[in-house]
Amino acid sequence: MHGERIEGHHIDAFAELFEASAIRPAEQVAILTETGSRAINVAIAELALARLGVRPFRLVAPTPRMGRMIVRSTGGTQALTGLTPLVEAMKAADVVIDLTLEGLMHARETAEILKAGTRIQVISDEHPDMLSRMRLDPALKDAVRAAARRAREAAVMRVTSEAGSDLTVDMTGAQTVGVWGWTDRPGTLAHWPGGIVVAFPRAGTVAGRLVLQPGDMNLTYKRYVESAVALTLENDHVVRVDGDGVDARLMRDTWAAWGDADATAVSHVGWGLNPAARWDALTMMDRRDTNGTELRAVPGNFLFSTGANEFAGRFTEGHFDLPMMGCTIALDGVPVVGAGRLV
Repeated sequence: MHGERIEGHHIDAFAELFEASAIRPAEQVAILTETGSRAINVAIAELALARLGVRPFRLVAPTPRMGRMIVRSTGGTQALTGLTPLVEAMKAADVVIDLTLEGLMHARETAEILKAGTRIQVISDEHPDMLSRMRLDPALKDAVRAAARRAREAAVMRVTSEAGSDLTVDMTGAQTVGVWGWTDRPGTLAHWPGGIVVAFPRAGTVAGRLVLQPGDMNLTYKRYVESAVALTLENDHVVRVDGDGVDARLMRDTWAAWGDADATAVSHVGWGLNPAARWDALTMMDRRDTNGTELRAVPGNFLFSTGANEFAGRFTEGHFDLPMMGCTIALDGVPVVGAGRLV
């Protein structure tokens, strides 16, 4: 564990998560890891489960070799590819504690595991100090559920900003989910930290323009945007990237290197609601110590993502998570976020 110390408050935070997830001693609980998983979090999870009287077992997959592209922030681990016995073991478990590097959110195998009735609790690949700071907030569940209900009822989402953003999303048939951080229902998945609402639009339902400004975030790179980037979207895909700075150049080069049209398509759209999430958190952590999940939940950010969208039939390793500040998000003309602040 590279000399890192487990603190009592780390175990407290994990135990609170498992209690909220209604994990019981009689259940079969699997801790899913890969060889590259953060060892200290694996140990904390085991200690927290032991505190609750749970006897877990560990499933370990080898961390896959990266190809020509550096894979980061996809939300869809490749560690399970071809390991059918591992998937079958998860289907036989009541609960899977997911401690893989990229997580099971968009993995190809996830739907099969959930269909078996297994509930999946994803713990983001973050330093335990950050996870301890982002402890569960019971009030968050009601706030997220109410926001998700508003999004499901909407026919159109429109996102605008003073910087020139004007994006329209046809919400008809979109799959909308709210994540408050934990789940206690069979066949469901949640990730911690939580506090976001995201909609996965159907293919070909998004068009317009988004303008990223300094202070917005590219969580694939784990950096704040430092120069304006304008994205033009047609038929659900980013077709043009304008900007003279390094941010635009990086995005153009990365999309070109992926060489995958699905990587330029919309994954999900939504907004953050967690009052504990801080916009400045990325400045306080080494890149190896954060996966940027907190930044996705900052209250009032517009969370725009490209890449994997299983509800539109798209799986790809190319993924950008781009929380944007200062946007107005309107559902059927009624703002739910106004200039970056929750309404």
